[in-house]
Amino acid sequence: MLKRVLPMAAVKKNAQLLSGIRIYAVGDVHGRVDLLDRTMSQIDEHSVSSPVARPIEVYLGDYIDRGPASREVLDRLVSRRRTHATVCLMGNHEVFMLEFLKRPEILNEWQSYGGLATLASYGLEPIMNATEAQQAKLATALQHTLPNSHHLFLKNLALSFTCGDFFFVHAGVRPGVPLKTQSQDDLLWIREDFLLHEESFGKIVVHGHTPVLQPDIRPNRINIDTGAYATGRLTCLILEGQTVTFL
Repeated sequence: MLKRVLPMAAVKKNAQLLSGIRIYAVGDVHGRVDLLDRTMSQIDEHSVSSPVARPIEVYLGDYIDRGPASREVLDRLVSRRRTHATVCLMGNHEVFMLEFLKRPEILNEWQSYGGLATLASYGLEPIMNATEAQQAKLATALQHTLPNSHHLFLKNLALSFTCGDFFFVHAGVRPGVPLKTQSQDDLLWIREDFLLHEESFGKIVVHGHTPVLQPDIRPNRINIDTGAYATGRLTCLILEGQTVTFL
């Protein structure tokens, strides 16, 4: 069901996508496979009822941690890419998971970001403030438990995606730096310097990373992280022609 339709001018005058392209952009999932399943079903229903030549789904990262079903979320996304035109972006939480496999000593930091819930979703039994030996044992166990399809999915996530007048990224961009030369750290972690900037970034930036109660639409950016793991609200933004719509 469509919740709201806004003219693209509410974002930036004349911002648009090429004719025949529709973007479905989905915010931070954080282990809520129930919400992801519902959103994917809604996308499919919308695509059938309102067909378009080239629908593209863009997922903005942070698929894991905090919520209870990180493994299942990755299962869905791996499968989705086989049947739909799908772009999956890297989030800072995915970086933690990949880094843990190489450096188990980051576990005590990762746990503060909800990483223990991810390990539990793979059938492991993590503990708070694990010792060095326990960290290494968990990393080895995850290495053996993690499906190869999940590992390849995580390693090959894109940092950004550009379509028409829109730039999709997990966290945001550094003001004054060309979009093509943004640092990975900023793309995955930036907050205040990006959020407080009111001038143009060159394209409309569609992002997540910073939870808001409802989608935040600004002239230069759109935030669609509505804190799914805590609020039960996973936002899907639709961009088509010169309109902004939410499922």
